[in-house]
Amino acid sequence: MKQILISGVFGLFLSLIGTPILIKLLARKGYGQFIRDDGPRGHHSKRGTPTMGGIAFILATLIAYGATKLIVGERPTVSGLLVLFLFTGMGLVGFLDDYIKIVKQRSLGLRAKAKMAGQLIVGIAFAILALNFPDQRGATPASTKLSFTQDFGWSIGPVIFVIWALFMILAMSNGVNLTDGLDGLATGASVMVFAAYTVIGVWQYGQSCANALTAGPGCYEVRDPLDLAVVAAALMGACFGFLWWNTSPAKIFMGDTGSLALGGALAGLAICSRTEMLMAILGGLFVLITLSVVIQVGSFRLTGKRVFRMAPLQHHFELKGWSEVLVVVRFWIIQGMCMAVGLGLFYAGFVAAK
Repeated sequence: MKQILISGVFGLFLSLIGTPILIKLLARKGYGQFIRDDGPRGHHSKRGTPTMGGIAFILATLIAYGATKLIVGERPTVSGLLVLFLFTGMGLVGFLDDYIKIVKQRSLGLRAKAKMAGQLIVGIAFAILALNFPDQRGATPASTKLSFTQDFGWSIGPVIFVIWALFMILAMSNGVNLTDGLDGLATGASVMVFAAYTVIGVWQYGQSCANALTAGPGCYEVRDPLDLAVVAAALMGACFGFLWWNTSPAKIFMGDTGSLALGGALAGLAICSRTEMLMAILGGLFVLITLSVVIQVGSFRLTGKRVFRMAPLQHHFELKGWSEVLVVVRFWIIQGMCMAVGLGLFYAGFVAAK
């Protein structure tokens, strides 16, 4: 348990002091955010705010995790390293997108095919690797069975699993990306989900099938639950530190560098902790905002009419007259309720299995 505290504190401290350093560096180089003209008018004042802030919490998380392992004298686990690989790999794709937007002054950044190719390469590599590296009990970081609070049903096979994992990775990465439209919104929501996965990892460790004292009905067949909690705590702390500078009025934006990385980390934690479908509830705000875009696009193509004044959903409420801070706080409350329901269902699943 000491590892979780150390990684969380290190992540918070490194991000808190590292983000202002990054702000000065990006501002000096003129790496400011491009603001679309068709967005809410209040956002035009944000033009030029340093972006690519995801670099700060990516580095803070990686250093926090590595430092924790050095301090406690333990080796990193395969599950922990795989989640960090997915987190960093998706962040690299986002960084290339942000860099092209800024340097080449091209509002859409990477071409759609190039961006998708980068996400697919990272996602496929993660999915294939996650089905390997069995421990002494034969447990691998991921399972070819679907999962809610635990694995259930028949194996879907490695090929379909890779497709399923890619769907999750792309859905969560783009969900966080769509949510990252208001100061602090995506960062604060991510903190809550990472907090939930810290709790889940600790609980799974205490009720692991690898422990002879707790093995039996309801135990968790997860390869490295405690280390997943360490990773989640490092991510939570790093995002908390970043939120200090990202909250309204934001001194820096995470950019695609941060949003794609966070989405990758969320998907990786869900897959490795065998809570894949539960993620749709734990990260309910990301799902809700993504659905608003799907509904808007689908309605316009089918009927020529828009359901919302603007999508994603947060901008609809801005155009209705809500202040940015009001939208963010209320959406945080929604995410908090989603997290509470998700944790409640996770515990209910354990009780039912007993």
